[in-house]
Amino acid sequence: MVEPQQPSVEFLTPEESADVDRALMSSSEKFLTRLTISSLKLLLYIANDLGVPVEDLTHQQIIDWIEHDCQIRREQGVEAAVLKW
Repeated sequence: MVEPQQPSVEFLTPEESADVDRALMSSSEKFLTRLTISSLKLLLYIANDLGVPVEDLTHQQIIDWIEHDCQIRREQGVEAAVLKW
């Protein structure tokens, strides 16, 4: 699953964020757009990590993967986890 000391993964680049900022949307719509872009990248990352097509991911696989990443963060520190929150 998740390997310790993962390189930093960028789920929303500064360029993508700037593109969202330029969009003609309300603040809440921009927030949802950023969340959606980041979520897509995270789902692609999880699918790749698990070796399954993203369309075959189940909600339980996503829960298990995030739970495992959170366990790594608690046990080894934030830098060892993929998600840096």
